[in-house]
Amino acid sequence: MLAYQHAYHAGNIADVHKHLTLFALAQRLREKTSAITWVDTHAGRGIYPLDSAETQRGGEFLDGIQPLWQRRESFPQPSLVHSWLQQLAALNPDEHLHCYAGSPWWLARAMRSGDHLELYELHPGEHRHLQQFDQQLPVGARRHFGDGPTTLLKHLPVATPRLCVLIDPSYEVKSDYLAVAETLSRIAEKVRHAVVAIWYPLLAAQRHLELLKAVRESGVRKVLRSEVIYADTAQTRGMYGSGMLLLNPPWQLDQQLSEAGEQLAALYAGRSTVEWWVAE
Repeated sequence: MLAYQHAYHAGNIADVHKHLTLFALAQRLREKTSAITWVDTHAGRGIYPLDSAETQRGGEFLDGIQPLWQRRESFPQPSLVHSWLQQLAALNPDEHLHCYAGSPWWLARAMRSGDHLELYELHPGEHRHLQQFDQQLPVGARRHFGDGPTTLLKHLPVATPRLCVLIDPSYEVKSDYLAVAETLSRIAEKVRHAVVAIWYPLLAAQRHLELLKAVRESGVRKVLRSEVIYADTAQTRGMYGSGMLLLNPPWQLDQQLSEAGEQLAALYAGRSTVEWWVAE
């Protein structure tokens, strides 16, 4: 249950899709001045050195962030992809790709004065790595060793006017799909205007359909779905695509994600879909 370590997959195409979506979401939410509590329920590590033994062993960044980084000058300015790569360049100032940023890094950079950030990690090894990120956390950020979704639900509502939650478990356990849908429903019940981003894998077993069905039947409204498919399901046994569900996304975010998704699909020889999964 706690065998998964994301370092083996850091910087893959799914990471690019997930973190680009998270960046776009954060940028739009920051346009309003009211304070936000940012929550990462499965934080992992803050930064992933690409020369680490785990990341080199997986090597998935070679098909993910690396080709995107190599073509970073080809994206129009301004564009979501270009802006996101500019942010990543802060970790790689010599223009060589040494490190990839995990979700705690992206959320920490999104924080403003008055915001809060809650980082949860249950895996003991991953939590030890996350501790090393403490010195880079701004005022108002806290790290927790424990179950993110369960602890979050116990502490809702939050003190700030707004709430933004990222949920991206490993889905090692089949029941995770329905558990994520249940967590989304309960967050929406407790904080009606909460913004929630859920990442899910597209695998041959198609278990993500359980999640999508459960969300649609839960009664929540205003859920946007974004998927990037980058492999032929007939020719792969692993993950063939990446999905995101966004509850209460900001205005016009769907247009931004649609444009960025098309750019990613062109780069990875795949296809992209952005649509309303549940209408308002």
